[in-house]
Amino acid sequence: MPCGEDWLSHPLGIVQGFFAQNGVNPDWEKKVIEYFKEKLKENNAPKWVPSLNEVPLHYLKPNSFVKFRCMIQDMFDPEFYMGVYETVNQNTKAHVLHFGKYRDVAECGPQQELDLNSPRNTTLERQTFYCVPVPGESTWVKEAYVNANQARVSPSTSYTPSRHKRSYEDDDDMDLQPNKQKDQHAGARQAGSVGGLQWCGEPKRLETEASTGQQLNSLNFSSPFDLNFPLPGEKGPACLVKVYEDWDCFKVNDILELYGILSVDPVLSILNNDERDASALLDPMECTDTAEEQRVHSPPASLVPRIHVILAQKLQHINPLLPACLNKEESKTCKFVSSFMSELSPVRAELLGFLTHALLGDSLAAEYLILHLISTVYTRRDVLPLGKFTVNLSGCPRNSTFTEHLYRIIQHLVPASFRLQMTIENMNHLKFIPHKDYTANRLVSGLLQLPSNTSLVIDETLLEQGQLDTPGVHNVTALSNLITWQKVDYDFSYHQMEFPCNINVLITSEGRSLLPADCQIHLQPQLIPPNMEEYMNSLLSAVLPSVLNKFRIYLTLLRFLEYSISDEITKAVEDDFVEMRKNDPQSITADDLHQLLVVARCLSLSAGQTTLSRERWLRAKQLESLRRTRLQQQKCVNGNEL
Repeated sequence: MPCGEDWLSHPLGIVQGFFAQNGVNPDWEKKVIEYFKEKLKENNAPKWVPSLNEVPLHYLKPNSFVKFRCMIQDMFDPEFYMGVYETVNQNTKAHVLHFGKYRDVAECGPQQELDLNSPRNTTLERQTFYCVPVPGESTWVKEAYVNANQARVSPSTSYTPSRHKRSYEDDDDMDLQPNKQKDQHAGARQAGSVGGLQWCGEPKRLETEASTGQQLNSLNFSSPFDLNFPLPGEKGPACLVKVYEDWDCFKVNDILELYGILSVDPVLSILNNDERDASALLDPMECTDTAEEQRVHSPPASLVPRIHVILAQKLQHINPLLPACLNKEESKTCKFVSSFMSELSPVRAELLGFLTHALLGDSLAAEYLILHLISTVYTRRDVLPLGKFTVNLSGCPRNSTFTEHLYRIIQHLVPASFRLQMTIENMNHLKFIPHKDYTANRLVSGLLQLPSNTSLVIDETLLEQGQLDTPGVHNVTALSNLITWQKVDYDFSYHQMEFPCNINVLITSEGRSLLPADCQIHLQPQLIPPNMEEYMNSLLSAVLPSVLNKFRIYLTLLRFLEYSISDEITKAVEDDFVEMRKNDPQSITADDLHQLLVVARCLSLSAGQTTLSRERWLRAKQLESLRRTRLQQQKCVNGNEL
């Protein structure tokens, strides 16, 4: 383990040391960041940092150094805090400067009081993100991170057992039994308010947030607090993340890896409850107007902990089997990447065989599924997203568990995914589009608030006759916009706001999908297993874990490869297009050529080739010809169904 455990268990002590050496000179803040950067470079140090994704909150020590892998679900308004404040000793009259950065509650020593009129007090600004665990993160991803983490934790002695299991009802009980909770934290207490700042007497704690607009109102906690996860059934903590530097670099739906100081101080809720009681006496109307916003923006720290960020990194992907950064330059010099690329061909062949079995013996459909899984939006030309490859797998058996088990196979291959069961009831009642709640001043999540590179499997085989109501029609429109334009229009009541995305959409259906798709491939099963579940389970258990990991690396890595077409091949493709149009003008359109180029791109990348060759171009044409022929044959059999 890295030497010097203090930086893990007592990071504020490290910060205090730099502050004491440098005083009000702002250089101390840069030195703190550099210190922790250097520490994390030592001897696999990140693996020793406890993660909120893996460790229960009550096992983590308050004010310890932690990490969190998350998605920015919402951004709150910037808040003011006391960057530097001065205290006065009541006996000796000695003045002491303290820092407020990386803290929610500032400690004052015995006999010390805050000097509110000190000219050395400074008010600074920080940004607050509401962050949730990565939506749809696969089980194998979570397990790999857990296995890699070597942090040693035990239940925190700062928490009583009742604190571990506090529910929303317990928060209400605190108001019914005020002495039970408050006596744990303070003896005789006094409360007051000057200039918008809250403080209490013994034990001399001062809340560093200078805004009075974010005080907790626990009156509404009798109803469950909505953690605002985009997908149903998600687990893990939501966190209020306080960012001090470069917050403009981040945006909603970004995936971040954060390192910072955990703040779960119960005194936050006590101060906020006291303030709520006082404000209710002074101005009941004002309290009522902001109750919902207070409830959302200042939930109990036991339910939504705070992280004060020291270091933040935007993640390109969440595959734990690959280096975090896969930039062009770094990929070329990374030994792991170059060695994997050298043995790409057998991995592709094994993956093709695996998916062929998953698709009941259909190797052509397996080829297209590989191309789909490595496709990504690599750029946008005006509003057109280039590189997307939405596939409609038609011909899926109806009233069968095939699509459910196919999704399970995909879950084992990709880092994040979600299966949308497209029933009339789901389309009419589920919330797809995030919308702004102006009463609570927050963005309420929807199913389509997903991070880049999520695999979205839409199961249309469950769709039966019925009536779509207005929300259902809006949801279908949202799915169509997502597929066609790779964007979701978030609802801000008075206007729509476009959020570009990069979601891989696979549609499984019996006939042709109701939704638009870049490519339709009709499934031709070569076998129908009598027991689908048994067949798929045996298929998964037959694959060695090491081989499965190679598939996972393959599908993530190829998304980040650079790709180009030489002038020579560009000329050959143009000549080919003219020739095909000459023979039969109706046989190929400009849209068909665009799709053919996307297929050729993915086909080249699937073989580890970063430029289009004549051979790959001919193979792409062959695949498209086979696919079209199959669709025509099916159309002849079933009339106009396709």
